[in-house]
Amino acid sequence: MTLTLTGCGGGAGSGVTLTLVAADYGDSSEANSSRHYWDGVVHDFEESNPGIKVDVKVYSWTDVDKKVEDLVKAGKAPDMAQIGAYADYAAHGKLYSADDLLSIPVQADFEPSLAEAGEYQRRQYGMPFGASTRRLFYNKKLFSQAGITTPPQNWNDIVSDAQALKAHGVKIPFALPLGPEETQAETLEWMLAGGGGYTDQIGKYTINSPENVKTFEWLQKNLVGKGLTGTDPAKLNREDAFAAFTAGDVGMLNGHPTLMKRAEDKGIDYGTVELPGTNGKAKATMGVADWMMAFKQNGHRTEIGKFLDFVYSKKNVLKFSADYNLLPVTTSASQAMLADNRFSKLHGFLEQLPDAAFYPSDKTSWPMVSKTIKARMGAAVGPRGNPSATLTDIQNMADTADNAAE
Repeated sequence: MTLTLTGCGGGAGSGVTLTLVAADYGDSSEANSSRHYWDGVVHDFEESNPGIKVDVKVYSWTDVDKKVEDLVKAGKAPDMAQIGAYADYAAHGKLYSADDLLSIPVQADFEPSLAEAGEYQRRQYGMPFGASTRRLFYNKKLFSQAGITTPPQNWNDIVSDAQALKAHGVKIPFALPLGPEETQAETLEWMLAGGGGYTDQIGKYTINSPENVKTFEWLQKNLVGKGLTGTDPAKLNREDAFAAFTAGDVGMLNGHPTLMKRAEDKGIDYGTVELPGTNGKAKATMGVADWMMAFKQNGHRTEIGKFLDFVYSKKNVLKFSADYNLLPVTTSASQAMLADNRFSKLHGFLEQLPDAAFYPSDKTSWPMVSKTIKARMGAAVGPRGNPSATLTDIQNMADTADNAAE
């Protein structure tokens, strides 16, 4: 689906027209398309900046990254793109940095963890746009029916609760979506819960660290091996796991804020808690951000900067977050959300954002590493899987890709 919106207003025959390719955060309905958000932003911006028009094209997440890639390869880069990754474009010198574009107050307003995640070689090229963290969701009705009075706080609790749910006939006591759709996310969530992660403090891959190996051996033995995942994790995609949760067939799963509305729409009484770790709460949860970037090709640095300063105003950031159940990427909008009880169900997710761990998006090797994780991690926890060998294979591939990119 492609949705095009061309800004109205502007001086006839004068000024600049900026182009923006953006992702659609809406569901399948036209009424919820991101096009409506951008329509309002562009209208308001052009009213106060008559010399600048903005032409926004909105694509589904399935298509948007490839669309921008094709435009850049064809020598027709948009002025701005709001997509999933920025590092490769930054590495090839195609992007303006954030400090080339934004006023100092706007750049300083980004949540520090997100600003850092947008850096390539210590300079920010990716401007965060829409963020989320992860929490464990549980079905309160199923828990009550199985005699479970409190949500899990550690991994032992997860096993005992899942066993109680299974004994009560729950189809999927713990949904473990390690199918190819978003394996890299579920993998990182568990790595963090086990005290590991994809990289160390200096950005080197640590995929086969002892902590990560122990985590996936634990999953293989205690969840998959005991039949507590209800189905083969390698064949379960995140979208299917979410659908099963909203159908009342899942006791527990890791999820992000957009699952809340889906569960509420289906009448599911759910709760959320911080991700359980080995002996208590996980030290960190996973954070995810999408990225706004600006291409140098058309040379509209000043006009792009004016538009992005407007996009990142507190009002606009808060509206986008509210419309799509996402977390604000700026400190001012985050404080406004925390102070507003209308967003109380998002507060737990938002409070985790400053300490969240992100994908190593600054690495040009990450897309290849992510693709490999998607292909292999599901089978690693299966009955014939070997977590240690799989993680070591991925580590070796990642090191080779990382060295080639340097």
